[in-house]
Amino acid sequence: MLDIQFNMVETLAIAVVVLLFGKFLRKKINILERFFIPAPVIGGTIFSLILLIGHVTKLFSFEFDGILKDFFMLVFFTTIGFTASAKLLKKGGIGVAIFLFTATLLAVVQNIVGVSLAKIFNLNPLLGLAVGSIPLTGGHGTSGAFGIVLEELGVQGAFSVAIAAATYGLISGCLIGGPIAKKLKEKYALEAPKETKTETSKEESNGVEAKGEEGAFEAIVVTIIAMGLGYWLAPFLKKYGIVFPIYIGPMIVAAIIRNIADGLKRPLPLKAISITGNISLALFLAMALMALKLWELAALAVPIVTILLVQTVITGIFIYFITFRLNGKDYDAAVISTGHCGFALGATPNAMANMDAFMSENGFAPRAFFVLPIVGALFIDFTNATVITFFINIFG
Repeated sequence: MLDIQFNMVETLAIAVVVLLFGKFLRKKINILERFFIPAPVIGGTIFSLILLIGHVTKLFSFEFDGILKDFFMLVFFTTIGFTASAKLLKKGGIGVAIFLFTATLLAVVQNIVGVSLAKIFNLNPLLGLAVGSIPLTGGHGTSGAFGIVLEELGVQGAFSVAIAAATYGLISGCLIGGPIAKKLKEKYALEAPKETKTETSKEESNGVEAKGEEGAFEAIVVTIIAMGLGYWLAPFLKKYGIVFPIYIGPMIVAAIIRNIADGLKRPLPLKAISITGNISLALFLAMALMALKLWELAALAVPIVTILLVQTVITGIFIYFITFRLNGKDYDAAVISTGHCGFALGATPNAMANMDAFMSENGFAPRAFFVLPIVGALFIDFTNATVITFFINIFG
């Protein structure tokens, strides 16, 4: 077998090519764009299929340097920390708090289901988290981070399972969202409020950006400072038996910096920070997925598929009966429900796509359009990480 090892620079170059190829295919194949499949997932999965061919035929294998992969993961989650504004949460009021509680509660349910079914299939209960809120509520970024943590705890194939489950979630979340909202609308004879969509509401729904951008340099500096200050937290807590992924410390420090800046009325360059995070996430996912060992999924195919199908049904039931009722049992709640389907099984863009599709036919829902993006873009990563860490420390 031809065994090729790539150094750090070569790995980065290949990751960029994989990312660009994914972007190209996403533009050319409509269904990929329709379901918001991320470009690095597309390119990385195809590259992993090439690795699978090499493994099966025993003709070749590739080994990649993982240093930059871990670095980009850390950068991404640090930038997420800067979005956690207590001021914005307060501005969102009770609606944001209720939906955050609802989404977090569903994350707990997803992990209970995942762990329980993993035990039924005689699998490591921690593998149940890889088909629980890690990929479903968390998406590909959380899957990449916690998948590594689970494998370090001895759960073989956890990373591959989590990534595969996150990809499944992107599609299933879009498929069940519309029918659930339609059923709620018809059952309760719901109608859209008379308010029309305004530029102000649109700006508020995207309102994660502070005024006074100071450019890419300040964004990089403040991100590196948060990474440096927070990096020690996870190893420190591990000495006391508390397992945190390495990015939690930098993410917490970033959140502290953000809220201090808000208090001092010294706005951070959030747009530049967001761009930095998005680029880092894309490169992290490309590097992670192009080294995906698909053959590790073969023995787990039946139980994993079964668990994911059960998760989809239970998530749909939860949203239909609980999300709708907790969030007001009105038209806005129905729109939040269709968004929560995309959000709880896929990602925030899927949630927005579900809501836009439903509202285009039935009318605008101002509260839903404001509440869901704030929770999805800002707060759920914190609460979901807390829930996941709790389960890891119980079953780890």
